[in-house]
Amino acid sequence: MYLTRFRFNTGRPQARRLLGSPHLLHGAVNMSFPDPPPRDGQGPRVLWRVDPTAAGRADLFIVGPGRPDLTHLVEQAGWPGLEQRGWDTFAYGEFLDALAAGGSWSFRLTANPVRNVRKPDDDPKSRTKRAAHVTPAHQIGWLLQRQEAAGFEILRTPPEQRLTEHGHEHQVVVHDRLPLQFRKGNADDAVGPVSGAGRRTGTGRKSGGPPPVQFTRVTFDGRLRITDLEAFRRTLTHGLGKAKAYGCGLMTLAPVPAS
Repeated sequence: MYLTRFRFNTGRPQARRLLGSPHLLHGAVNMSFPDPPPRDGQGPRVLWRVDPTAAGRADLFIVGPGRPDLTHLVEQAGWPGLEQRGWDTFAYGEFLDALAAGGSWSFRLTANPVRNVRKPDDDPKSRTKRAAHVTPAHQIGWLLQRQEAAGFEILRTPPEQRLTEHGHEHQVVVHDRLPLQFRKGNADDAVGPVSGAGRRTGTGRKSGGPPPVQFTRVTFDGRLRITDLEAFRRTLTHGLGKAKAYGCGLMTLAPVPAS
């Protein structure tokens, strides 16, 4: 397994075009591998995510069982005139092997929180339809419902560390961009700080073709503890949730900052 980081040159038109179309970026990521692994759920797959920053920087992270070649991305959306290669690839398998049950980590996850619904007037035997969770409470609830099967538990904020304002505890951090905005939550469900940056995204549309597929992406930042090592490694290498082809499902870890 390998973890790769590529920095976009956001001053280039092609970089902005790729960043504005998950469909195009999905194709560019796939072209990084001569033979992308099958998406049959049996083995690790290629996962990717774009992390924007307040300073206008955008980094592409790719996790996969093979080492990618991002020369085409450097030429289209990077700095091809520099001597540096333009991306960094790390031996992710060594990191996965070093993980241990009970370990605590900071995490970032971009996901597509959805549920299967059936309208009241639909035939009870009809197939359910996929619908996005659109409120921060339901989006975080989606993640909490999956943590056990995914091999981790989200760490709650100790009561003495919870922020208060006018007597109301701030339990969940939700940000659309920077700076962070605090929203009130249930004191018993404090998962903080977990932040969710959610937006509805289209996959792009070809001239004369069908309308783009719309989906919701949410970025969660928080802290977790590993509870099931095998299941957690699968989460990191197979992804969590839907819309993995469009930049969702990749969870990355970082050491917990010293308090």
